[in-house]
Amino acid sequence: MTAASSEPRTARVLTGYRPEDGFMAVELNPPPAEYVWHDEHAEQQEQRYGPGVGYHQWLAVDARDGGVWFGDIDWRASREDLDSQLPGPPRRALGDGTIPAPGVMVQLLGHLSHDERRGCSWRFFTAEELHALALRILPAVQRLVDSVHRIGPEGELEWSAEAATAWDDIEQAATHTEAPSGELMWPTPRTTPAPAWRVEVGTFLSMNPELCDPSWGLATDAELDAYADYRPESGYGGVPGRMCRATDQEIEDGFTFYGHRAALYAYRAEACGDRTPTDARVWLETTEVGRGAWEAAKPLGATLADVSDCVLAALAERFQNAAHEEGLVLTGLHAYMHRLRAEERSAVDQQLVCEAEEVERLENMLKDFRAARNRTVTRILAWSDGRSDGEIARLASMPDAHVSDWRARLTDEQMTATPAP
Repeated sequence: MTAASSEPRTARVLTGYRPEDGFMAVELNPPPAEYVWHDEHAEQQEQRYGPGVGYHQWLAVDARDGGVWFGDIDWRASREDLDSQLPGPPRRALGDGTIPAPGVMVQLLGHLSHDERRGCSWRFFTAEELHALALRILPAVQRLVDSVHRIGPEGELEWSAEAATAWDDIEQAATHTEAPSGELMWPTPRTTPAPAWRVEVGTFLSMNPELCDPSWGLATDAELDAYADYRPESGYGGVPGRMCRATDQEIEDGFTFYGHRAALYAYRAEACGDRTPTDARVWLETTEVGRGAWEAAKPLGATLADVSDCVLAALAERFQNAAHEEGLVLTGLHAYMHRLRAEERSAVDQQLVCEAEEVERLENMLKDFRAARNRTVTRILAWSDGRSDGEIARLASMPDAHVSDWRARLTDEQMTATPAP
């Protein structure tokens, strides 16, 4: 388990849901008996069950700290409104990955039982019965909160094989039966070992070290999360699926993997040793030590756009060493440095585009002025007013030879155009 803290977490029934509190937080409103019935001979589906059979009571479990409480839903509300009436999602709606914040899940309680003598019957529980049930599941809840993965400083929750098995035991303990006498009966609580088909990703990594990617040791949280979230169209996803796809290997069917993110974070923690993984961008841009390291290492007379790969690698090593002195390991540093250089080079590319557009504009303008000047020079030469080529060249800011050549061409053109006598 990757724990954010080592604070003790004790499974318990919350205040307000206990007899000694007078059940002051409990308000149960089961449907009247006349709304709860089953007519198996009814022709229409909507006539087979009374409107009250959609009523649910529930147990809620806070996987963060072990709090347990209970309640019910409005039996008159539509099924579409069920989620909005629950303090958290049902376990079956979550899958086997991350448990969304705030980490509260519910176990919907079944109320229907059936036997040959009495047929279908519904049993709704009192606050005292729900409290007794909550007490029965506390050992399994304790096992859940002790074994669920807690990731990062915020303690984000992720299922483990042990925690998922503990929840199975909660479901089993919360499935009632009735004796022929009508007495409410609950199964004996159990502590089931995690089955072999439930595999921890951390165990998979330790058994296949050659498939591990050393880059995980310096990856950012976002990079590890993206790797763990691999979802192929077929076959296994998550960390094992992605590892095996990269090496063109297959995993035997029949397993369910748990703790994808936790395994990657644990791998990185082991690679970092006693140093704390810290995002390179955050450290370099927001901390005094990081900004100081950046200013001290800034290339003289150049930007990152102008440095080579080897210089960039040397800068990254310098930043990493500075972070090590602070007891940190910079994650995502290589990608961050290359991204900064790419951004600066992209800005230079854009500068070139702007300069090229301006040159094109000026060249077009120059072309128009040059044509106008040429027409003016031609006009003056046509006057044949006795001015020398040098005088006209100075007015036009042209070499004398250009004007002389021009005069010669004009003379030839005039002679060609004049018919012979």
